[in-house]
Formats: sequence, C-alpha cells, structure tokens
Amino acid sequence: MEHKDQILYEAGDGVAVITLNRPEAANAQSMSLLDDLDAAWSRAEADDDVRVIVLKANGRHFSAGHDLKGGGPVPDKITLEHVYGVEARRYLGYSLRWRNVPKPSIAAVQGKCIAGGLMLCWPCDLIVAAENAQFSDPVVHMGIGGVEYHGHTWELGPRKAKEILFTGRPVTAEEAEKAGMVNRVVPLDELEATAMELAGQIARMHPFALRQAKRAVNQTLDVQGFYAAVQSVFDTHQTGHGNAFSVAGFPVLMRYDELKGKISGG
Repeated sequence: MEHKDQILYEAGDGVAVITLNRPEAANAQSMSLLDDLDAAWSRAEADDDVRVIVLKANGRHFSAGHDLKGGGPVPDKITLEHVYGVEARRYLGYSLRWRNVPKPSIAAVQGKCIAGGLMLCWPCDLIVAAENAQFSDPVVHMGIGGVEYHGHTWELGPRKAKEILFTGRPVTAEEAEKAGMVNRVVPLDELEATAMELAGQIARMHPFALRQAKRAVNQTLDVQGFYAAVQSVFDTHQTGHGNAFSVAGFPVLMRYDELKGKISGG
C-alpha cells in the first residue's frame, strides 16, 4: 500500500520545503511518489511567494533510488517501448524539469543516495550533505550503464564518473565536496538547519535576479553540451534495457534481491 503522505509540502518566509516521506522504504521512488514529487515542484514553481525550494528526506536515508522491490509487471506484458515511454516521462523528463524550474533549489542529503536518488538531488542547484551521506550508482550490476539522467560526468568529472560507474562504489560526502558536486558538508544534526539558513539567505535576494543568475549558469552548461549529452545518454541507457530483454526477457539483468545484496550496508 502506498504511503498516503509520501511527499510533504510546506511553505513560508519565501521558502518551500518538499520532503520525501517514505522512510520505511528508505524513500524508494514508486511511480506515484515521483508524480507527487513533481506536483510539489509545480506547486512551488507556481507560488509567487516562494523564492527558494528545499528538497529533503525523512528517515536515515535520502533515497534508495527507484522502487524495484515489487518486481514490476510480468515480463511478457512489458516492452521496450513501454519502458522507454515511462522513463522518458518520469525519470529523465521530471529530472530535467526540476533542473529548469526558474527558482533556486537546495537538496539536503543524508545517508544513502543511490542511483535514482541522484536524479532527485542533481537537478537541484545546490547540495548540502551530511557527513554520513554516500552517493552511488551501482546499476552496472543490473546490466545498465548508469541511471537515466546522466549527470555523472558533469557533476564529478570524467575519471571519477567512470570509477563510480565501473565499480559501483559510493562516493563519500567529502569526496563529493572535493569534486564540486556538493556545496557543503555538515554534521548530520546540522543538515536541515544549514539548508534552511542557506535558503533564507538566498530568499532575501531579488527573485528576478535569482532567476536570471540560474538561467545564466544552466544555459552555459547547455551551450557546453549538457542537454544534448543527457538526451543522447538516455538513449544509450535504453540499449541496456534492450539487451536485457534479449537475454532475460526483462528490462534488467539482475533482480532486486541480488542487487540489494551488493549494495547493502544500512
């Protein structure tokens, strides 16, 4: 049964706070959770009183990624065309839309941030990480070259991106800060306060100037090839699904229980 309040939303003093609220599942992302999350982003975008958006998560972990535990549809009822359509909309599409919401956004990350979890924090403009945060994309274990939103190369640089993809190992908060992926690393008990203090500081700036500053940076990345590269790598991602279909009749080569064993640790 879905958690009826899997996404929480509150706003005040120019800041909208969106909270992932499925702690019993390490904030794993069902389709309905992603739809509710997108609705919360849209609500914050449409509210003229909101100048900054903070994305955070309840529980020990920011997000365990896509919810694979249910196993999905029976293999003979699912096609590559179906998978492509779902992922283009809810995975790549949502992440790109959140990236381009014309208001500054801050992700506050604690604990595990695995695969699809990266697709929630990477679209944010700033990331504040707790000292215990770990960022990973272990889906090469599943026969896929990386999650649908390929921020890896842009966020970490090519060599570190290859390392975490090839090995599946997590990047620590300290490593992420050194690579420029994370803005600040703080003790766990200071995470929310730090993110909110930063949001409050930004919210005092002129909203149109903030919008233009964000657009300037995002447009620069797009001129450098970000948007075209992300679209191209999404199609490469789909060849992984195609191969899995041809080998196993299912869009991945490793099921949830096997993958969980490889990335376990809390």
